[in-house]
Amino acid sequence: MSKFAKKKDAGLPAVNTASLPDIVFMLLFFFMTVTVMKDNTLKVENTLPNASETKKLEKKDRVIYIYVGEPTSQYKAQFGEEARIQLNDKFSSPNEVGDYILQERAKKPQELQNVLTTALKVDKNANMGLISDIKQELRKVNALKVNYTTYDGDAFNNLQ
Repeated sequence: MSKFAKKKDAGLPAVNTASLPDIVFMLLFFFMTVTVMKDNTLKVENTLPNASETKKLEKKDRVIYIYVGEPTSQYKAQFGEEARIQLNDKFSSPNEVGDYILQERAKKPQELQNVLTTALKVDKNANMGLISDIKQELRKVNALKVNYTTYDGDAFNNLQ
């Protein structure tokens, strides 16, 4: 007889699942850090115009958005067909724009407060008088850096 006996039908060893919780938590933390939550629910129709000379904003944390356009179909019965201003998730009037900018500026860190840009996302069919009123309110609170958000394309397509 031999000193060492051969094992027969040993089968495959069980899968080691000791590191499985570590992998799951790494994936969880990864998705928590890279996921961006949606800021606002758009309540106005916002078909942006085309422009040929555009420049991409580099730092999105320095931008305050103002949306202008006709209310969407679910809000037309309540607010009418005329173009409206949306600040965060509510409809506003032009005289509330200054207070909104001051509130948003106060939420930002001190070093960013002087370099904030106000981005106007205006529907291409909106009345220019409303835009002029918004710009007057921005001047009153010294928010002079204004950006008009557009799509890159031929500006002549806006005439159609």
